[in-house]
Amino acid sequence: MMKKIFALSLIGGVTSLMAMYAEQAYLYKDSRILGAGGANTAIGGYSTSIFYNPAGLRSIKKEHGFVVDLLGLQASGSKKVQDFVNDMQDALDQDSESALVDVFKKYDGEHFHIDLTNYSALSKNSDFMAWSVGLLVGADANYMTHMDATVNALSALETTSRGYGGVFVGFAKDFDTSIGKIDLGVSGKYVKQKSYEGLISSQELATTDDLVDYLQTNYEKDGSGYGIDIGAIYHVPALESLRPTIGVSVLNIGDMKMDEHYGRQPMTVNVGFGLSPEVPIFDRLTIGVDFVDVLSENKVRVYDYNPEGEAFSYVETKNDGFMKKMRAGATLGVYDSSWLTLDVSGGWYQESYTAGVNMELTVVKLSFATYEEDLGYGAADYKDRRYALQLGIGW
Repeated sequence: MMKKIFALSLIGGVTSLMAMYAEQAYLYKDSRILGAGGANTAIGGYSTSIFYNPAGLRSIKKEHGFVVDLLGLQASGSKKVQDFVNDMQDALDQDSESALVDVFKKYDGEHFHIDLTNYSALSKNSDFMAWSVGLLVGADANYMTHMDATVNALSALETTSRGYGGVFVGFAKDFDTSIGKIDLGVSGKYVKQKSYEGLISSQELATTDDLVDYLQTNYEKDGSGYGIDIGAIYHVPALESLRPTIGVSVLNIGDMKMDEHYGRQPMTVNVGFGLSPEVPIFDRLTIGVDFVDVLSENKVRVYDYNPEGEAFSYVETKNDGFMKKMRAGATLGVYDSSWLTLDVSGGWYQESYTAGVNMELTVVKLSFATYEEDLGYGAADYKDRRYALQLGIGW
């Protein structure tokens, strides 16, 4: 029975002329940044800034010396995903298609997301330049139930899922110009993955003995891709007390197509604005506003599913809602010392609030964030409240 539950994280699915709810493509979302609305294009300061703007590596605190993120295990999931998994487990234990159909009725049209990632990195910001080398391992599963009111055999669990890993290298350096200081950054990455796009009906769930083998045989696809990122952060000389910055990044230059399977990372242009005013008593305050994917390169796959279960095809449509691209937030450094760092954050992400807490106690790092992903496309609107927890070891 554990094999069946494990398989739920691998299943890929589509139904006739229907699209999975979809979010903008990503490789890694840092819970510390998510808590502050996901805005980091003009701020930086973490090894994971490489996923937002490589120029942000230049904002890592020099006094921290070598920054070691030995273990950065992060898990996140949709609000009701545990209820769904429990109900599916009960139905599978009964080996009854009718029990599975009841679950599909209960959650008809709902979307569930789970992801588990680990990013380990070594970084340093010296007087000359900043650099970072990291390894990412991750998996995410997106699944959605669809209930056919007339034919139970067409009631199904639909999903796009992947397991992936890659290496990331980034560099950043500052330049003094006649108009002010500019940080420039560049990074490169190579990612391999196994993805799953397909469908398994309630009938197949009830009768298949080895779902893992079934999914691997019918839906597993290998993909890989290279990508280059460039970015800049301009430190505006005016209003020095607020320390304003303007950031721009171009991520995934060359378009990481992943052999045309789920998990494609399109080239995106992103812009941001930041402030870092000095505040009394507290360690620091950073405020950021981002507008991502300016050219609307993110796309949603709309699938045409063959009811016989033999094949499916898809077309891609742009996923370009204006508010879906907006991020804004702030992080307040409550305390910072050699043994304890405590930050609190809040923000606005795709028209919904975010909140987070980040604590580093000697070598243990712990952060929590909540945010709401807009999974709709076109005129559709679907909000998925998620919670992310990160536990790491580093110094």
